Amino acid sequence: MASEEQAAIPNTPPDTRWAFLRDVAVFQFKLFLNNLHNFFQIPLTLVVALVDVVFKTDPEGERFYKTLEYGRMIDDSIDIYSVIAHREKSLNKDFTVDAVVSQLEGVIAKEVQKGGSAASMKAALDKAIDAMQAKADEGKAHAKDAMQKAADKIRSQKPGADSKP
Repeated sequence: MASEEQAAIPNTPPDTRWAFLRDVAVFQFKLFLNNLHNFFQIPLTLVVALVDVVFKTDPEGERFYKTLEYGRMIDDSIDIYSVIAHREKSLNKDFTVDAVVSQLEGVIAKEVQKGGSAASMKAALDKAIDAMQAKADEGKAHAKDAMQKAADKIRSQKPGADSKP
């Protein structure tokens, strides 16, 4: 029976399953640590920011930014996605939270400089969001194709399955 199991999964190193299960366990532990860190960091950064507003520092917000540096150091130590560090990063730099906020801030700043009203700012923000969504739609077909290829590959690995969808 053991030879039948090995025949069902050809060319699979024997420790692959255990490496995978280890990665799952480590990832879950890191998620727990990260959530615990966030649980404390959210109120802590708000309190530190309030202290910085009440008791001015030079430069402005020094305690807050120092707290963020400690937070980043903890995040870097947790390194939540290290189990996939060997894979290529697929993050589109145009769609990070910072990139989106920066784009929207730029639109608001331009409208303020022009002396724009709330209605003109809303229209400008709507236009910027529409442009981001249009850009995201360009990648939708690529993502759908990648998902289809992955599904086809999974289907083809099942014993007795056709390689066609």
